[in-house]
Amino acid sequence: MTAADSLPAAPAVELVAIGASAGGVDAIGTLLQALPAGFPAAVAIVLHIPPDSASLLSALFTPRCLLRVKEVDDKEMLAPGFVYFAAPDYHMLVEPDRSLSLSQDEPVNFSRPSIDLLLESAALAYGPRMLGIVLTGGSPDGTQGLRCVREQGGMAWVQDPAEAVAPAMPASAIAHAGADRILTLADMARRLAALGRPGIIQEDSQK
Repeated sequence: MTAADSLPAAPAVELVAIGASAGGVDAIGTLLQALPAGFPAAVAIVLHIPPDSASLLSALFTPRCLLRVKEVDDKEMLAPGFVYFAAPDYHMLVEPDRSLSLSQDEPVNFSRPSIDLLLESAALAYGPRMLGIVLTGGSPDGTQGLRCVREQGGMAWVQDPAEAVAPAMPASAIAHAGADRILTLADMARRLAALGRPGIIQEDSQK
């Protein structure tokens, strides 16, 4: 028996929470189009968009994803195989019963929806059964949330700032929250598609 064989199995990831801002449409599209039908986790996404924008994210990403893509409804229960986008000008939070709630509380880091609020609330609800991802963006939003994910035993992946359209957001997350993996989008998409298969996530979870 090897040392790896003696380690306890990593808990299954039941929620992937993703935050992005400038350059995020293409980055999120790269990840979503890699997800296979039957993906075993729910996916919740905050993408910074102007508060007065029309709600077009579901229409934009549905053709690029095999999962069901929708804008979240207040009090909706998270379910595997669904991709949930925050509505423009509403925070999206995960409640302890693993439902999603909408809020128009004050902006956080000048943003509503807030990546920090999504990641923090998701970490408290899912603990080690979640994966938090911070992608390209021009603000520190997501740093506090990713720190909470790690404190609650979840995994944290961050896009390599060297390839990000706007490197400030991933660089802040790495510097102040840390990351289990710093990945190019291509590698992140490959690993995300393999979620649930042995040997891909296990190495990140034994920390």
